[in-house]
Amino acid sequence: MEDTRIPVWLDCDPGHDDTFAILLAAYHPAIRILGVSTVFGNASLEKTTYNATSILTAIGKSHQIPVYVGASKALFRPPMHAPTDIHGETGLDGTSLLPPPTVPPNTSVPAIDAAYAALKACPPGTAWVVATGAFTNAAALFIKYPELVPHLAGLSLMGGALGNNFTPAVLGQVDGVPRVGNWTQFAEFNVIADPEAAQSIFSNKNLAAKTTLIPLDVTHLCLTTEQVQDLILYGPDYPASQKTGKGKTELRQMLVELLMFFAKTYSDVFGITEGPPLHDPLAVAAVLTGVGEQHEIPFYDRDPSAETGLSTGQIQRERYEVSVVTEGTYEEAVAGARTGQITARLLPPGEEGVRIPRGLDLPLFWKVLEECVSRADEANAAAAAVAGSVAEAA
Repeated sequence: MEDTRIPVWLDCDPGHDDTFAILLAAYHPAIRILGVSTVFGNASLEKTTYNATSILTAIGKSHQIPVYVGASKALFRPPMHAPTDIHGETGLDGTSLLPPPTVPPNTSVPAIDAAYAALKACPPGTAWVVATGAFTNAAALFIKYPELVPHLAGLSLMGGALGNNFTPAVLGQVDGVPRVGNWTQFAEFNVIADPEAAQSIFSNKNLAAKTTLIPLDVTHLCLTTEQVQDLILYGPDYPASQKTGKGKTELRQMLVELLMFFAKTYSDVFGITEGPPLHDPLAVAAVLTGVGEQHEIPFYDRDPSAETGLSTGQIQRERYEVSVVTEGTYEEAVAGARTGQITARLLPPGEEGVRIPRGLDLPLFWKVLEECVSRADEANAAAAAVAGSVAEAA
């Protein structure tokens, strides 16, 4: 029987929100995850790689999904000091429940070569690359293997920030100063970590036409409120009398502990108190566009303010030409330069370019994410039962 699931290569820098991106990609019934590559970002490459293998162990997928080690620094820039104010020293601070990895990363081949082989083996027009950390590995992949661009279905990136009321999302402030970016006043972290990599992608017209960009303007609509944390901790329809504060399973407890740490840092640093935005899984969810009502999580790539009085047939999808400010060092950016800032020019109707949604069906997204947690719970329970039987037989 033909496997109709969407093949996905996930490039990430775990990272609290990357945990949920891995979970969604690993357990969504319409996605077949080909592999995971790691990149510097939320922590050093050594730590993000360890975190990826630990997360896969926690969700019961360490033997099914290989991890490959990617770039430790930007394409052309010196190493970046790993931030600790949002994700902590390890990149996944906040819980003691993350297990040690049961399977180490595969170091037999460079990450971009492994990605190329896996993606090229898929039928043309079916596979996606999803990048939720710095775009270094993704850019290097297409620089080395340009023939991959026409072969892919798409590239989905989490990164950048537009501002100017592109969406109603609150982007936060630091020291009383409103900002667009989350690393500097103007720049989002994944882009400023390697602006040249981002520009390499957006300036490739054929690749840009297949690219979906999920900026902070969209991810800040997706806040993990107390209600969402309760859903993840207990699942739906859990009796209120049994909600003791401890999760329904150890995995759920771990996930919410990670969210609570993330929530505190977002409140302390950016003044966002409703709950932390869950950036990275949205880039995974975006690959489901066009798969049909059973599995699609609708993203809205149009301006609702421009739809008044228009019929459905008159509403135009939006596509953009995206550019990145590459001038300036990391230090100059922190001091006020616009290094890493992105701008997006709306293209004429019908012209191909980068897809930048303005929103999505959030209730459905949270429902689907919780269903993936439930599938991981079931897989862990089945593995525990097998381990128990083996132990009894020994």
